[in-house]
Amino acid sequence: MEIENILENPEIVRKIAGEITELASKLKAPMKIMEVCGTHTQAVAEFGIRRLLPSNVILISGPGCPVCVTPSSYIEQAIALARKGHTITTFGDLIKVPSQGNSLEREMAAGAKVTVVYSPMDALKLAKENPQSGVVFMAVGFETTTPSICATLLEAKNKNVHNFKILCAHKVIPPPLKVLASDPELKIDGFICPGNVSVIIGARTYDFLPREYKRGAVVTGFEPAEILAAIKELVSQKVFSSPENLNLYKRVVKEGGNPVALELINRFFEAEDTEWRGFGVIPKSGLKLKEEWKEFDAGLIPVEFEKPEEPAGCKCGEVLKGIVSPKECPLMGKMCTPMNPVGACMVSNEGSCAAYYRYERRQYE
Repeated sequence: MEIENILENPEIVRKIAGEITELASKLKAPMKIMEVCGTHTQAVAEFGIRRLLPSNVILISGPGCPVCVTPSSYIEQAIALARKGHTITTFGDLIKVPSQGNSLEREMAAGAKVTVVYSPMDALKLAKENPQSGVVFMAVGFETTTPSICATLLEAKNKNVHNFKILCAHKVIPPPLKVLASDPELKIDGFICPGNVSVIIGARTYDFLPREYKRGAVVTGFEPAEILAAIKELVSQKVFSSPENLNLYKRVVKEGGNPVALELINRFFEAEDTEWRGFGVIPKSGLKLKEEWKEFDAGLIPVEFEKPEEPAGCKCGEVLKGIVSPKECPLMGKMCTPMNPVGACMVSNEGSCAAYYRYERRQYE
């Protein structure tokens, strides 16, 4: 079912919601669906999608916010580099991520060279303009943003900019989905797969979910009708015991993804085991620069930092795995708010806790 010309039609939204309720009446047990993408998480909260669902269809958020899943040790490493005199460049949300009572924002206030940029090319420009200063870009994200890093590195190489490096925390989506699908306690019945990431890696990537784990997978867009259509398909698959991988976002997402972008990623990066907040180390879930690009790897700069402890009472890790919802965190709306985030999930607009605080919490007060 391809969504066309109905994205903002409230009658269509109500119709699909009614069809979900009708299908859900045939479920033998409550069904748990995870939306993986942080942009989906924000849309679900903003448009009140959960309020349209029957009580036996449970929608939970997953690890699709790159800022949220980046471990605190990465922030500590960036702070250590800043204290060593390097100029740290980053997107705005990362500077607020707390770590052991500190953050890049506080380091900047104390005099460290921390600069907010809007793209890695902005960081490279800063390096060109300040050849005597080491400039480090905090490369955080999934497959969607990795090609832009590759393009920046290629430009740095071609222009002989030797004072530019990246601190890489890029991650890939399929490995954590395997962890989630195989978790016997979570019992996730279906996945709404990320539309943005799928533009790069392709819808076919998720074939392993129905084939190996008997879980439904649907790629969809970000409008209410698109999200509800994905939920309807997953409920239908559960009712009729016919899990499959379906692409409802064909106007944007191709089965094989973007071959040019994939080739670019493979040129610069290779897979490595890496840590995810809430998950620990997931095999082959991160990206590291290949040997021929090591001159741009800020992770090889020797600095000392301790692995930080997570804040007492913070449930970010459990939220990212879908074990608890944001409303179950004892810090929600009390000690932890967007103005004073205790955990990373409250920082980014795509974070589950930030979305809940902004759009949903008053429903439960």
